[in-house]
Amino acid sequence: MLNRMEDFFKDTNFLMSVLETMTDGFMVVDKEMNILFFNRAAEEMTGYQRDEVMGKPCAILDTDACVFLPNSENGKKCKLFEKGRAVNKRCNIKAKNGKTVYLLKNAVVLKDDSGEAICAIEVMTDISSLYFKELEIEALRNELQNEYGFMGLIGTSQAMQKLHEQIQNASMSEASVVICGESGTGKELVANAIHKLSRRQKRPFIKVNCAALNESLLESELFGHVKGAFTGAIKDREGRFEAAKNGSIFLDEIGDMSPSMQAKLLRTLQEGEIDRVGDQRPINVNVRLISATNKDLCSLVDSGQLREDFFYRVNVIPIYIPPLREREEDLPILISHFLKQINLVNQRDIQGITPEALGAMKAYQWPGNVRQLISALEYAAITCKNGIIGIPNLPAYILQMEEGSHPQGKNYKNRDHIISALSKHNWNKTITAKHLGISRVTLWKMIKELNIEVVK
Repeated sequence: MLNRMEDFFKDTNFLMSVLETMTDGFMVVDKEMNILFFNRAAEEMTGYQRDEVMGKPCAILDTDACVFLPNSENGKKCKLFEKGRAVNKRCNIKAKNGKTVYLLKNAVVLKDDSGEAICAIEVMTDISSLYFKELEIEALRNELQNEYGFMGLIGTSQAMQKLHEQIQNASMSEASVVICGESGTGKELVANAIHKLSRRQKRPFIKVNCAALNESLLESELFGHVKGAFTGAIKDREGRFEAAKNGSIFLDEIGDMSPSMQAKLLRTLQEGEIDRVGDQRPINVNVRLISATNKDLCSLVDSGQLREDFFYRVNVIPIYIPPLREREEDLPILISHFLKQINLVNQRDIQGITPEALGAMKAYQWPGNVRQLISALEYAAITCKNGIIGIPNLPAYILQMEEGSHPQGKNYKNRDHIISALSKHNWNKTITAKHLGISRVTLWKMIKELNIEVVK
């Protein structure tokens, strides 16, 4: 068998050239698990030269993926020849120098016309760098969580400790929760933490942004619809409440929900049932509601935009997330945390930030909160050339915006700054918001409250 395979590869010069130029390791083994072919990439991965492994058992590579089955002929048989293939299988081998090499392996058994197995072909991709990167990320995540994090929420300030306590208390209850906080503070992280710590943690966690859909679409999204309920309803569709069966549903921007939708949702919360759009048959649902808003719900009740009965139903357990400007002491921790992430993702080596730059960031009011901080650090990391972020590396708006500005858009040092940014980006609000380090919704609110006339 060995001579026959060697002759085949020697006679097929073109195939040999292809195999030798592959960046992936390529190996052929016979039914007795002896190595018949070993390309140059396989040599580089393992440290073994071809003449050191040819004709020898593949066990020389000491892989953790090999499974041997009893065989009456020689006492063992490779499971690959029974299964016929292996797809994207992660494994590791021991290189000649003793070093562990982490691989992604694909293998297939070749058979002759009678269905008899001839040999197995294995293609090996070295994923050692990816494996160690994953370990590094996981270690960083654990380090950050254990040192100064809680369920993805970073900070050790008194305000954050109080938030952690509120999350733990809410997770032990089945009552509705409303999370109040400005844009970019991490309302979804809090909602996810409550679900993961609750008795429903193994059940679905379904998210819906109420502000992203008009009333009719939101109703269909939440409650589902039946075929023919409206134009385009070509089949029955399950709603998010049904999808969240025995789990939690997170309704973001609940303050933007219309009064009529509030009434429908109120019925669901009170009766524990929904009606699909176009259907009158009630469907029982067991779902815990977690909602969020960046608005003052009490003010919405006073103005008539929010039903009072709906408010009391969703506001059983209120949780307030402090804005970044109210926990200035967490800034160094947050900056360190996100710089490590940015370094990993972008393969940078940013070591830290100068005291002057940190002082400027502390003086800034962060209308976009943590989301904006991440954007600012990403910008700074790109412009930083010496490994330490300084004043010149910070986005211009950090130095231009007046101390004391509020995320709801009050009192910029100069309103022209927003207009200038919009004009620079051809009045594209999505790009401008990214440049300013705030969400598009926040920019819209600023435009409205600063009475900026938008150029079409």
